[in-house]
Amino acid sequence: MQFSTLMMNIPNCTWQRPIGLGWDKPYTVRTASNLDDGPWHGMPLGGFGAGCIGRSSRGDFNVWQVDGGEHIFQPMPACQFSVFESVSERSASRQAYALCTEAPEDGLQNWQWYPCRGAQLCAHAGTYHALYPRSWFVYEGVFQSQLTCEQFSPIWANNYQESSYPVGVFVWTAHNPTNAPMTLSIMLSWQNMTGWFTNASKSSEVKIRDDGSPVYEYKSRWGESQGNFNRLVESEYVGCVLGRDSGEDVEEGDGQWCIATAKQPGVEVFHHTRWNPVGTGEDIWKSFAESGTLPNLQDETPAIEGEQIAGAIAIRFTLQPGETRTIPFVLTWDFPVTEFAAGVKYYRRHTDFFDRTGKNAWAIARTALQAYQSWQSQIQAWQQPILDKTDLPDWFKMALFNELYDLTSGGTLWSAATERDPIGQFAILECIDYRWYESLDVRLYGSFALLVLFPELEKAVMRAFARAIPASDNHRRLIGYYLTIGAEMPLAPRKVAGATPHDLGAPNEHVWEKTNYTAYQDCNLWKDLPSDFVLQVYRDYLLTGATDVEFLASCWEAIVQALNYLKTFDKDGDGIPENSGAPDQTFDDWKLQGVSAYCGGLWLAALEAAIAIGKILLNNVERLHVTSLHVTSLQETIDTYQSWLSRSRPIYQEKLWNGQYYRLDSNSGSDVVMADQLCGQFYARLLKLPDIVPQECALSALKTIYDACFLKFHQGKFGAANGLKLNGSPENPNATHPLEVWTGINFGLAAFLLQMGMKAEALQLTETVVNQIYENGLQFRTPEAITSVGTFRASYYLRAMAIWAIYGVWFDF
Repeated sequence: MQFSTLMMNIPNCTWQRPIGLGWDKPYTVRTASNLDDGPWHGMPLGGFGAGCIGRSSRGDFNVWQVDGGEHIFQPMPACQFSVFESVSERSASRQAYALCTEAPEDGLQNWQWYPCRGAQLCAHAGTYHALYPRSWFVYEGVFQSQLTCEQFSPIWANNYQESSYPVGVFVWTAHNPTNAPMTLSIMLSWQNMTGWFTNASKSSEVKIRDDGSPVYEYKSRWGESQGNFNRLVESEYVGCVLGRDSGEDVEEGDGQWCIATAKQPGVEVFHHTRWNPVGTGEDIWKSFAESGTLPNLQDETPAIEGEQIAGAIAIRFTLQPGETRTIPFVLTWDFPVTEFAAGVKYYRRHTDFFDRTGKNAWAIARTALQAYQSWQSQIQAWQQPILDKTDLPDWFKMALFNELYDLTSGGTLWSAATERDPIGQFAILECIDYRWYESLDVRLYGSFALLVLFPELEKAVMRAFARAIPASDNHRRLIGYYLTIGAEMPLAPRKVAGATPHDLGAPNEHVWEKTNYTAYQDCNLWKDLPSDFVLQVYRDYLLTGATDVEFLASCWEAIVQALNYLKTFDKDGDGIPENSGAPDQTFDDWKLQGVSAYCGGLWLAALEAAIAIGKILLNNVERLHVTSLHVTSLQETIDTYQSWLSRSRPIYQEKLWNGQYYRLDSNSGSDVVMADQLCGQFYARLLKLPDIVPQECALSALKTIYDACFLKFHQGKFGAANGLKLNGSPENPNATHPLEVWTGINFGLAAFLLQMGMKAEALQLTETVVNQIYENGLQFRTPEAITSVGTFRASYYLRAMAIWAIYGVWFDF
């Protein structure tokens, strides 16, 4: 197989960057207390909810989300691939490099690091490619051999098993383009980090950060390796298991790592099970750099206090001129328990397929080495139909797949199956800075990826919200927003019965059960959340085949409670709940007063959806075993919603339409053009419900938004700002949310443009935002917001997966 043929297997639409090339002016964080790891981010490895690891385009493993919901950015130099090459017996023809372009400041002084310093050298050292869940390192200009490493985890659509596996696969392809034999050796070394990934602080205290957000203390057991040991294991495969004797009671952080490869004819396997990863590195580098070997040392002595240990395996082989060989390596981990508050423990989804002992890293590694080629084929079979669509630009295909990174590295949880939840429970953080799960307002756009690709997980999330709506929690909390405006912070109850929760909780309490974690605003007063819930329930039914009537039935009582609760905010009885003047919706720094275009439109669409759901349930009373009494109640509820809708639709048009676009609200007097003013109309059309506004008004509003918020905002360089005057100027130059470009809102707006026949405008807007993300060091940590001065806010943000709404509208879901 020729190397050029192998290169052809890398799709044209990957995100690409020269290995080791930095950024001159990467975007930086807007608020100092928020997360900013810098631009060195690459595609993550690991299954959903299993914990994940990130590896950047300079080759370092640097992101560690192994403890559910927690994030650590720390390059680990000992966790690395290295390559030895010898083209003849002469020592001058030998070279060996650890494949990261950045040498550590301390330790491993004897190692040689991949030579790339500066743009000119990096341009000739190879290329990093990424198309989630696959990425590639193509090494050029340093070795005489031609080397690629494809890395991936077994994630593809509608796969509810392997997509949970804690595994990264690395498929090396080596080709000899010279006229002489060459010897190569590939080494994978790994530090034993067992026991590090758990919260040593069990405090339940929540504090208010300077930006008004609630935060809790997280203190990992980073570096605490006492008792860790490494063991060589062999069968038709060979590996090094890095673990700790945890006894019978497995706690969070207990488990194993494993690095492994396959034995093959014509290859030699070497190992070292106990070397010092914080020393000079000579204990493995000396023999590796001289001959591509390791000392074959086996030592299972546990680490003493203050000591660090690591393992390594290496494969050596000779390539004849023109010969090509493929070498697989796998990295696995098995940490079966996620603990929230002290004693609140869940088993992870992968334990449904491996046991719960925390001693399955080797079993997972064997499974991966047996199945990796099948996994590759299934990933390709999922992606290829989209990649083959000639009407989709390559930049769109690139972003469409790569924005899925957040399914892996969004602090993702996926619990083991139970009788109530047969595929487990699932959740993704709003973001790392706002560390609570599945914010309902954010996922209104951000959940389209989950809906299209993993619909059963999407429904599991919505069932969790349905269960939470009737619950109450009267504990009173300070509301953090008022800290940011210098006002006294009021107290408010955490969760009112019947109110739709903002989120499904945070990692330090009890996700899925203890909801409404955020206290930035009093979310019991929000005017969008109940509508968001109803619309997503109906969407998840309609766009997954319109057959799962039981799903609708399981959510119906929650729908009724949610809408009835929201209707209590209709203070003037006109049929539409009013915004209070406090920021009481997803734009939670932006005050809306009276009937608002955003919340009022969602209300109208939600009423239409609820009526449609009720009629479906009425048509399936025998299937659902509904009693005659409940049939009567169901019909009365539908009639009530129809009455509300009939009164409120003309009021919405009368109070908000100004002849060109819909006013922000009815009472503030603002003339700002809000980018997301007609989200309700977008959803109504998406769900094949009656329009909530006349089509000609919707088109006029969209054209106005495109012109004022996008084209006139810094000449269309950044994307659409949330709210500007008709001339593109700010209503308030000191405002926060109106002057930000929200990535997910922009993708949602683009889907609406496409839905209304404005395809060219939709693509121009989308491409602009995609370029902002992928050209400014924000890849694989897409933020909620970017600004016109090169700053961002809230990285790893859930809403950006709204790019799948564009795809869905384009191809009619």
